[in-house]
Amino acid sequence: MDVVTTDLAVARGGVPVLEGVCFRLAPGRALVLRGPNGSGKTTLLRTVAGLQPPQAGRIDGTEDRIAYAAHADGLKAMLSVRENLGFWAHIFAATGVDAALEAFDLVALQDRPAGLLSAGQKRRLGLARLMVTGRPVWVLDEPTVSLDAASVALFAAAVRAHLQSGGAALMATHIDLGLDEAEILDITPFRAAPRVALQDEAFL
Repeated sequence: MDVVTTDLAVARGGVPVLEGVCFRLAPGRALVLRGPNGSGKTTLLRTVAGLQPPQAGRIDGTEDRIAYAAHADGLKAMLSVRENLGFWAHIFAATGVDAALEAFDLVALQDRPAGLLSAGQKRRLGLARLMVTGRPVWVLDEPTVSLDAASVALFAAAVRAHLQSGGAALMATHIDLGLDEAEILDITPFRAAPRVALQDEAFL
């Protein structure tokens, strides 16, 4: 099932950010959002992920299909790496903890409390959560933050495997992940026009 947005408008703090956003994301494909900082990429991703309502338009094909990863890694500091993945696998009634540990080079760290991991290790664990959700659509906001080159390569391989298995990915990133399946969507043309406040003629 495709994820489709139709004339989507999104806002941040009640202020319109993007208008008229239309795209179609098919299984096996990735869509990379591009645009300057503050242009609305995060707001668009949060809206597609269902974390905030759209101002207008439609989003179809996302019901119970989204796994979202943002800047917060969503980890429980006192639980081990394996226990964190097991927790999320239980929440989503899914499996794949061993595969996620292997994919993100976390096997040697599986018994270490998440609170004792480095920033890059925490990021890898946060991204590994995606694999144990069983959700086919990954929505990712700057997923490579805190990752070194080797870890970026691990992440790219995980995304590629997800796409090859029929999954899809919508992400905001400035890094070229080398994904032949990826298309680019520049959101700059969809930026909302500034709203001009009307002045009361009585005060003119």
